[in-house]
Amino acid sequence: MPTPLSSPTKPNTDLKRVAILFSGGPAPAANSVIASAAMCFSRAGIEVLGMKNGYTHLVSYKPGQKLEEGKAFTILDHKNLEGLRTAQGIMIGTARANPGKPLKKPEDFKNAEKTAQMQAVYDALQSLGAGALISIGGDDTLTTAAKFKLFQDTLPKGKPRVRVVHLPKTIDNDYKGIDFTFGYFTAVEMLAVQTRNLRADSQAAGAWFICQLMGRAAGWLTYGAAIGGEASLAIGMEDIDQSWWGTEPTVEPATGEQMKGEDGKVVMRKIFDVRKLVDRITSLIIAREAEGKGYGVVLMAEGLAEFLPLDEIHKTLSEDEYHSLKPDSFGHFPVSQLKYSGRLGRLVSAEYKKRTGKEKKVNGLQFGYEVRCHTPTAFDVVLGSQLGVGAYRALAEKGMDGVMVSVSGQLGLVFPKFEELINFDILRAHPRPIEPGEDFHQLARYLETWVSE
Repeated sequence: MPTPLSSPTKPNTDLKRVAILFSGGPAPAANSVIASAAMCFSRAGIEVLGMKNGYTHLVSYKPGQKLEEGKAFTILDHKNLEGLRTAQGIMIGTARANPGKPLKKPEDFKNAEKTAQMQAVYDALQSLGAGALISIGGDDTLTTAAKFKLFQDTLPKGKPRVRVVHLPKTIDNDYKGIDFTFGYFTAVEMLAVQTRNLRADSQAAGAWFICQLMGRAAGWLTYGAAIGGEASLAIGMEDIDQSWWGTEPTVEPATGEQMKGEDGKVVMRKIFDVRKLVDRITSLIIAREAEGKGYGVVLMAEGLAEFLPLDEIHKTLSEDEYHSLKPDSFGHFPVSQLKYSGRLGRLVSAEYKKRTGKEKKVNGLQFGYEVRCHTPTAFDVVLGSQLGVGAYRALAEKGMDGVMVSVSGQLGLVFPKFEELINFDILRAHPRPIEPGEDFHQLARYLETWVSE
């Protein structure tokens, strides 16, 4: 007769071995997820293969090859995992190898050349006897997991299946299907501390700081750090008004030539009017001075840099850095390389002097990789642990396939299907930016200095 203190019973499952991998950028509490999943499977008598460095060894697999323990994977046994669930870093490493990259539309699954890497992953897992794959990563990794399931749907009947479960990871928190991703609050805590330090510095010196934070498509980190660190203003991609947008031709910095698409037409890229941003920040500085506060900190999401006009991008970099920039096929520039906060600070200083006749020092800074492997907070350890346990419960207890592990309410487990999270027409995960006007967004507006329009 089970009691509230009874241990879980071993499930009736055909799983003998599972593979787990981590892909993309690090996040605090990564080891909480990996160790929690591995501990449960191992205690249930199911062997866990921790694939080293994401998909790296799987995509390079050749038929007949033997993947080596210690090089391509490591055995994760519960007897050896104690103390690692709260450790920094990623015990199995990570990488950005992406076997789903060539698959951009549903018909690509009929192309053997484009599915070759998926075939290699499948063959490699079969060679290891893995009955399931647990992937941990961001929206690209989620999409890859869904593509791997779709690839297996094209296999002949009777071919063994590798069940797929995905666990959501990104400190950017821009993930449909889960309210907060593991590591987000740890990163926010560290960024909030840095913001509070800068606020004290700015107050002492009577100066301003403009800081760019990680976050390509959404401002969750920026807003969390601004609210937790008492910044004077938070600005994300979501805050660029429709009236600020425009377009310009995409130019290759190395050659000065306009990029053309497969149709022969010039690739146009979206840009926004930087003057509007400068005006808003300058108005904030003047409004705070009216309150007797000649200092402050502005936090901005680095994704804004992608939409700067090219002449502004040029001014943020040295000539060597500028000429080495390579836009992708959509005209997007690598945002982490665009250190635009210093340039923006100079523009704000000039606008402030134009309006007031006075000088104001505005310093530019960039926060980045230092937050990704910070010691996880207890909340993120708990959240990450539940997601890891959720992978075990989805596969071993519920026999699921093609789902993401998520939580709701008081970390209750839910399992949204890939179909709910992926736009299968374009094979991309649905984005989840902050919605302007929603309560989390407005929380920052209420706490900032109010600026008259």
